[in-house]
Amino acid sequence: MPETCVIGGSRYFGKRLVQRLLDAGHHVTVVNRGSSAPPAGARHLIADRDDERALADALGARTFDVVVDQVCYTPRQADVARRVLGPRTGRYLMTSTVEVYAEEDAERPVGEDAFDARTIAVDLDAELSYGEGKRQAEAVFARDAALAFTAVRVAHVLGGADDFTGRLAHYADRIRAGRPIAVPAVNRPATYVYVEEIAAFLAWAAERDFTGPVNAASHGPLTTVEVCAAVEARLGRRAVFQEVESGEVSPLSFRRAYAMDNARATALGHRFLHTSDWLERAVAETLGGRA
Repeated sequence: MPETCVIGGSRYFGKRLVQRLLDAGHHVTVVNRGSSAPPAGARHLIADRDDERALADALGARTFDVVVDQVCYTPRQADVARRVLGPRTGRYLMTSTVEVYAEEDAERPVGEDAFDARTIAVDLDAELSYGEGKRQAEAVFARDAALAFTAVRVAHVLGGADDFTGRLAHYADRIRAGRPIAVPAVNRPATYVYVEEIAAFLAWAAERDFTGPVNAASHGPLTTVEVCAAVEARLGRRAVFQEVESGEVSPLSFRRAYAMDNARATALGHRFLHTSDWLERAVAETLGGRA
């Protein structure tokens, strides 16, 4: 059975991924700082991934068929992981983000070739935004010719009673109170993925051998209005939208397109759902019985 290491994996779709891997027969080792235990059946190693010596000591002589890195946010973290785990694994999967396409604003969903991590500058010591941190982390791994590396660029994730982001709750609170929801004057669509769907995709990808970047998103981009419509249906109340030309807008509202093309993943053999298949369920799970 595959020896699989998950870095992070203590919450949201990470813990779902670990459970799916266990159910599929993987021998799973979870590495985190010890804030929470992994599902029963997984080996738990406690280490600070930022501490190269501590990470190496915790791993000992263990080797893995695949590593799934759920919590790599900076190029320095990637560099530590590359040195410590690179020689120990047959393949390295990093959970990346749609935010790596932050400089793109295309009318059509963007494919993986819109951003080539191998071409960008890396600064191991800079203070970086979330998206830029992921871009540079990808670059560190992608430039290691000895490493079989895959970057899974994940769309905005929705669903689950344990959704810690507060994004759907923000809409629900405002709709419930009749308060306006700030949106751009031109509100662009974005791609999304259901929490169970992204866990399933990562588990599926861990058992394949493809490398390079791959977009992970449900079919059917959504606008803020469409997301809110599902919240309205759940609460039985209407949303009030307020268009703003500049300044802060509500979460999941975008002045630029955030739509990804999932054609590569589809060609590799994975079948994504359509957002209409799960949006109402995701809202119900996140909001529970609140009305």
